[in-house]
Amino acid sequence: MTELPKTMTAIAITEPGGPEVLKPESRPLPSLGDSEILIRVAAAGVNRPDVLQRAGAYPPPKGASDLPGLEVAGTVAAVGSNVSRWKAGDTVCALTPGGGYAEYALVDQSNALSIPDGLTSVEAAAIPETFFTVWHNVFQRGGLKSGETLLVHGGASGIGTTAIMLAKAFGSTVIVTAGSDEKCAACRELGADEAINYREKDWVDVVKQVTGKRGANVILDMVGGPYIEKNYQAAAIDGRIVSIAFLQGSRAEVDFVRLMMKRLTHTGSTLRAQSVEAKAGIAGELEEKVWPLLAQGKVRPLVHARFPLAEASRAHALMETNAHIGKIVLEV
Repeated sequence: MTELPKTMTAIAITEPGGPEVLKPESRPLPSLGDSEILIRVAAAGVNRPDVLQRAGAYPPPKGASDLPGLEVAGTVAAVGSNVSRWKAGDTVCALTPGGGYAEYALVDQSNALSIPDGLTSVEAAAIPETFFTVWHNVFQRGGLKSGETLLVHGGASGIGTTAIMLAKAFGSTVIVTAGSDEKCAACRELGADEAINYREKDWVDVVKQVTGKRGANVILDMVGGPYIEKNYQAAAIDGRIVSIAFLQGSRAEVDFVRLMMKRLTHTGSTLRAQSVEAKAGIAGELEEKVWPLLAQGKVRPLVHARFPLAEASRAHALMETNAHIGKIVLEV
């Protein structure tokens, strides 16, 4: 086996602030736990929580790396003493609690999955954070079923594009909101049945028109703020609303009578703070139900842009423009 280096290049958050605070620095390789694998990172996904962490608004959970980066793809470089599933040389993608912006990253063996056949490491690095998030929130918490209608806010984001593809693959009707005609067109190309430019139309009215006044069965919301009340208006009887972020704030004035009259369920989650075991449960379902779709090419992560690891600041600057459609990935 190739001897591992003592140090690695990583992208650190030198102080809370803008993209410019992301700087390459030399770090010791992380020490391997009994049930962990050390991944030689080929590519790392960039996600909105990384931006929040960089700004000082989303601290890593206890025991996690202080480095940003919640998903990686690469090759197993070393395995802990209790690891049975993986061996050095295996190609994997993984959900990490942090530390992905580096040449090497640690992850519990149960939170890694084989790279699906036919996917590059860049595509594979664009999978874990969004696919785990969408599967847990849309299908596990939201209970989306074939024949139901899903409404996704932020349809052109990494989460949004993933939600479109997975919901369509499992037989649902998909409506999205997005902030430009270009983004709406991209969402339709991915399979969305209706894409609403929220700057030009009242999306509640359009959802009601498209669904014959029934409303959406499941709503995936990362906007919050005034959307919380409007989601209650747009939801179907027995609808399920799942909050995963609050880009327009986590406080709102809401008429809860609709919650009772429509028998709505409003739930939400964060992924990073969940236990290794909870994430392993999501991984198991993805491997069984979604990995075959990826291997067959029926679902494929959409990569908007890629940057060298050392240019993570440029990747964050792009994410903050909201101009991207799909995922932004760092190549190591």
